[in-house]
Amino acid sequence: QLQLVESGGGLVQPGGSLRLSCAASGFTFTNYAMGWYRQAPGKERELVAAISSRGDTYYADFVTTDNPVKGRFTISRDNDKNTLYLQMNNLKPEDTALYYCARSYSGSYQDNFGSWGQGTQVTVSS
Repeated sequence: QLQLVESGGGLVQPGGSLRLSCAASGFTFTNYAMGWYRQAPGKERELVAAISSRGDTYYADFVTTDNPVKGRFTISRDNDKNTLYLQMNNLKPEDTALYYCARSYSGSYQDNFGSWGQGTQVTVSS
């Protein structure tokens, strides 16, 4: 049975950092693209970052606006541990949301994401 279990959320001050993790099980992790989505209260769920089965990455515009060369967030995967990560730096109050781990239908992050975890709450506040 496919499972995606997020962890690492919490309360952090503006400018702080968090590292989210997603433990995956029940499928061959290396075969699938993975992604992080988020949903803030009253807003639609949006893609934050994605990584293909080969390790190619994609980031939403809001991640790279401040620094097009090196964005605030970094997505990575450890295929030996079947774990997806999202390193978030320079967090802003507008990053407050429930963050979800998701699995694509294929190895490409351009494909739809159809499996979701329960989410981990990130709150950025002073």
